[in-house]
Amino acid sequence: MTYHVIYDGNCNLCATFTQLLETFDQGKLFDYIPIQNQDTLQQFGITSEDCQMGMILIDGNSSQNRWQGSEAAEEIINLLPLGQAFIIAYRALPGMKMLGDKTYEKVRDNRYKLFGKREKTYNSSYPFGCHDELIC
Repeated sequence: MTYHVIYDGNCNLCATFTQLLETFDQGKLFDYIPIQNQDTLQQFGITSEDCQMGMILIDGNSSQNRWQGSEAAEEIINLLPLGQAFIIAYRALPGMKMLGDKTYEKVRDNRYKLFGKREKTYNSSYPFGCHDELIC
């Protein structure tokens, strides 16, 4: 199963998160599309306005299954080994889900101010549509 992670390739925080996820996953479960790649995003019917609401996770087997913002971050963690236990604990703590959602929104809306903006878009080592190491 493959999931497509759509991230802001110009955001230092987003690119660092993507690099960390790449290290853990090694392209087994996730591939990556920067929001700056409008041609690829059009294949999924995603507009630049959609991207302003935060990262997006798309199920590669059923592109109707999508998560965005803090929901996408939670689902990514949920899909990682032992991640489900973390998400269950996180959601079980009173007020944590709401606090996490609000924090995500504040960081999303101020990401360049808080973490800086890259001069060059970060492109993943595991781009969309590239699951054969010999081809990529």
